[in-house]
Amino acid sequence: MNPFEQKPKKSLMEMVPDWKQLAVKPYDKLEADPYTKARIILMNGIEVEAVMFGHNFNRHCENNDLRRDLALCRRMEQEQQKRINWMSPSNESTLELTIGYEQLAVDLTAWLAMHEPDEYAKSCMDFALLEDFDHLYRYADQLKFDEDIPAHKLVRDTIEITPGRPTIAHHRHPFDSVRMPRNSKTGDIRTTLGALILTAGEQQTMNFYMNLGNTVPEGPGRDLYQEIGMVEEQHVTHYGSLIDPSMSWLEMLLWHEYQECYLYYSFYETEVDARVKKMWEMHFEQECMHLAMASDLLKKYEDTEWQQIIPAGEFPELLDFHPTKDYVRQVLAEQVTLTAQDEEFVDIDDVPSDFRFFTWNDTVNGRVQDVPSHEAVRQLIERDGEDYRSEDAESPIPELRSRKKDDTKLARVQGYGKKAHEVEKQAKEEREAVLA
Repeated sequence: MNPFEQKPKKSLMEMVPDWKQLAVKPYDKLEADPYTKARIILMNGIEVEAVMFGHNFNRHCENNDLRRDLALCRRMEQEQQKRINWMSPSNESTLELTIGYEQLAVDLTAWLAMHEPDEYAKSCMDFALLEDFDHLYRYADQLKFDEDIPAHKLVRDTIEITPGRPTIAHHRHPFDSVRMPRNSKTGDIRTTLGALILTAGEQQTMNFYMNLGNTVPEGPGRDLYQEIGMVEEQHVTHYGSLIDPSMSWLEMLLWHEYQECYLYYSFYETEVDARVKKMWEMHFEQECMHLAMASDLLKKYEDTEWQQIIPAGEFPELLDFHPTKDYVRQVLAEQVTLTAQDEEFVDIDDVPSDFRFFTWNDTVNGRVQDVPSHEAVRQLIERDGEDYRSEDAESPIPELRSRKKDDTKLARVQGYGKKAHEVEKQAKEEREAVLA
């Protein structure tokens, strides 16, 4: 599929919906496939990013003719965002929806990492993957405590729910959230797409927690959204740093529209809900028109052909959500004790003892017993005698196997987790042997 070659079946005005067409019927939270929910959550984030990018472009543009074209495209992106976001039903609680957000973060990141040809970009994905994986576990425990809902019923056992790199260890100095950008002109198309997709996805998660976290009743759950919301801010910086900063605004517009075409077509091909599938098809047709507009604007104002920016045109392998349990377990076994140092990822035992991570982490966390991500698990253990999990087998990390005590030292305290180091070393050697 090459979206640049697609000819819209309708005119632009024929694609503008009235209010009745925009007011969609929400999915049934008990019947909807978890990956249908994941696709909806992701595309809501993609459209929010499209709108906010368009507004920022507008604020940095002096040509009102160009601004008018941007306004037209942006209005249609807003309509798409409204249709997608209103698919979420009103009887779905914030915590229930949050489980979907974190499952998306894990399975999306894992899928992209498995298909990522750039080793550095892949290492960035693997690193944040273990943090979102732990967030899923924390929220699942809070959901069990607050609403007595076992999260595995929401995800239908498509993903394991067990500790990852403990959230208490995620709080690093802001200097260590910045990554090395990838070159969109010399790099693989999948690398640029991955950076754009994950930045938009993590940004939507950040916005969701930032705006809805305060609707959760006062207590550990409300505080948990604050804490994890701050980690999501780190993740937006983390992935956003990978995007090529040398692109012009119009080149970035072209990539945004191409990314949307890619995702809508991917989801049209893989969607299991006929009604949602029809929505993806409609949005794909609209995005092909937006892509054509972006191509024309790039040619008109910069005398650049789209082939100079995205030479291939044809989509890479389509994004297809499915369980990624084995891959997540592998990354957990190999990388759980990593932290960030400048643009790289290193074992917590390999950084200087006076490294800024320790000062920042101690300052932000204060007393360990007061850290919300720890309290969310501890309160459930105190009430039920054990935490909430959904595992196919015990954790590959010995320090994370206890269901009666939440680990707060792994990847945070030097000299701790020797067993984890041994597991990491063995897992890495086994993987290298298989590759050899």
